[in-house]
Amino acid sequence: MNILKRYNRNRLMGLFSLAILIGFTACKSSTAIYKAPNVNAFRGGKLPAPPGMVYIPSGTILFKGSLDSGNVGKNVSVSAFFIDEAEVTNKQYREFVNWVADSVAVTDYLNDGQYFLEIAGEQVGQKRINWAKVKKISPIWKSNDPAIQERIAPMLEMQGNRRSLNPEMIKYRFSYLQSKGNVKKKYVTDTVSVMPVEDIWTKDFPNAQLASLDANYFTHPSFDYYPVVGVTWRQARAFTDWRANEMAATVLKNSYLNGYQLSLSLPTEAQWQYAASGKVDPQDTIVGMRMTIDGTEGKKKLAVNFKQGEGTYSRDGATFTLPVKSYMPNAFGVYNMAGNVSEWTLDAYSPSAVVFVNDLNPALLYDADQRDGDALKRKVVRGGSWKDNGEQLNSETRNYSVDYEPHSYIGFRCVMSAFEMPTVQSKTRKY
Repeated sequence: MNILKRYNRNRLMGLFSLAILIGFTACKSSTAIYKAPNVNAFRGGKLPAPPGMVYIPSGTILFKGSLDSGNVGKNVSVSAFFIDEAEVTNKQYREFVNWVADSVAVTDYLNDGQYFLEIAGEQVGQKRINWAKVKKISPIWKSNDPAIQERIAPMLEMQGNRRSLNPEMIKYRFSYLQSKGNVKKKYVTDTVSVMPVEDIWTKDFPNAQLASLDANYFTHPSFDYYPVVGVTWRQARAFTDWRANEMAATVLKNSYLNGYQLSLSLPTEAQWQYAASGKVDPQDTIVGMRMTIDGTEGKKKLAVNFKQGEGTYSRDGATFTLPVKSYMPNAFGVYNMAGNVSEWTLDAYSPSAVVFVNDLNPALLYDADQRDGDALKRKVVRGGSWKDNGEQLNSETRNYSVDYEPHSYIGFRCVMSAFEMPTVQSKTRKY
């Protein structure tokens, strides 16, 4: 009996030791998940940005309402993000227009199997465009092939002796999460005509000789790197959706951002003001608009494109817009946040917005329906333009335009969410 007890006790001890050994081995193999790098490894706190963008670290600004609102403002903080280093150009926006026109031509008019991918298991009626094939003849609407021209004729119209796209036929469809104040958010689909208003110059300034800009500004290669204008807020937002899809499929596919849930949009006005200020903290002395020295006269001149006085436009080097990388960038590496063109932001306009918004990543969002009045369609416009006086160039100055109204002095740029890199402030130290 004692022998049997001893046997059972030894057997149990053996099994217990084996369990401990197995558990210890398993723990040893998974210990790597508990090892976190020291924050010193991240010193520098700056991420490589996608092409055409710069990284803006998190920071704080003094956010104010409109001058007549009587509000002195409050400090708000903005998380890290990427922003276009320059305004969206005519060349970039033409790429968007041509992509939409190619999509319409292939799906609605050519309907030719050679331009579609064959995908096993795809439902009847669903087709995917073979962009590798389409890009060989893109833009299709400029093709000189008589057969193609005949089939896509409804897409085109003549402007004088020039063939052009019919704005009513070139539309982009996309979905977004609609925000309407305290109303429950929901996904809606919008269809937007993407063609800019090319004769916007004479529409804005009917008593000025600007017909040559109407005819050439958006289409001629001489203006490739000038900021696109004549674009509504809704068109600008459509562009950000298209660009997000393009970046996800191409630029970010093989980068460290692969798999990152992409969020591309117009900047909120807080993001815009922070990027324009060129400083991380309201107490910093770095200014957003750098000064240059005129070596001949030894005087300081503001490096920005604006109206210097009544009838005086040319002293800064231009009488209207300039290429988007003219002058020097600010301390963040961002060009022309003041002057050149004013810029659309994501926010709905309210004189007292500072009262309503949060103090972290503030945004006042309202996506108006067609039946809403113009007061609900007002969107914040930031930064003075080529036709504005100097007082409009302050990074805190706010203005607005309705979301369906384009102008020759309003453009835009895009922002993209970024994960925050620990900076030198958060490095590991001894208490």
